[in-house]
Amino acid sequence: MIPEAGTLLIWFGGAALLFLGLVALLGTGRGQVSNRLATVGGESTPGQAATGGVAGLLGADSPLDKETRRRLQHEEKKRHLRERLMQAGFYAAVSGSLFTMFRALLVAGGAGLGFLVATMSNLPLVQGIGIGAFCGVTATLAPSFWLDHLKGRRQTQLRRALPDALDVLVVCLQGGLSVMASMSRVANELVTAHPMLAMEFKIAERQMQMGQSAGQAIRGIADRFDMEELRGMAAVIKQAERIGASIASAMEVFGETLRLKRQQKAEELAHKAAVKILIPTVLFIFPAIFIVILGPAGIQIYNQLIMGGL
Repeated sequence: MIPEAGTLLIWFGGAALLFLGLVALLGTGRGQVSNRLATVGGESTPGQAATGGVAGLLGADSPLDKETRRRLQHEEKKRHLRERLMQAGFYAAVSGSLFTMFRALLVAGGAGLGFLVATMSNLPLVQGIGIGAFCGVTATLAPSFWLDHLKGRRQTQLRRALPDALDVLVVCLQGGLSVMASMSRVANELVTAHPMLAMEFKIAERQMQMGQSAGQAIRGIADRFDMEELRGMAAVIKQAERIGASIASAMEVFGETLRLKRQQKAEELAHKAAVKILIPTVLFIFPAIFIVILGPAGIQIYNQLIMGGL
């Protein structure tokens, strides 16, 4: 009976995966309807549009109002997932659908693999279902932690590269180049040492060519990395553009601040290393030293006790 149950579980997982893939593909076309319904109440937040616009016309208990709120919540989740994927480095438009299908594949595959392992080990059916459920839950949570890991690694790389890029940017600005030309020159100069930052500066340059200001382009980089340092840089550039101050001087001061923060972060990590080294020292080094120093003495004491007992 157990192999038949495993076969049924595999077929059920495959059907569920196919259904989720179709939902992910068909859900992209339904976003336009949600956006139109969201704008019925005017320029407002998604929750206000649902309650103040459609709810005011059809009533709070209207089925269409409930469906609208459900669609808006779905769109909000998709937007949040899109932001997380972008912060992790996935800029493609189909990244959300691919990630959803990948997570569904992991869940179905993890549950089926755990159940098959339990079946091949001749475990009871209840234990097999429990192992499959545990593997499925683990596969559900693993992609989220993976995105957080990629996001943290990208932030670390950008924090290390940003002060050097600001130095080159200040030199270009002081030489008479515009902000767009300076960012293009920085991207060309740092493409070997810091390729990720060079690519982001190229994206910002294209956005400025399409009509955005320098502050808006830098704010776009900050949103793609979720970094307060870049948000501060965007605010500095916007303030300098608003009051007509020198952007080169503002960037020079901001670069000194980032360099000081990087030095303080390095000192913090150095102080933490002295504390963290105690754990391997106590667990691995001290026992070996005790064995080398006290081992011969312990053997002699043991021999003397045996000889004395005899």
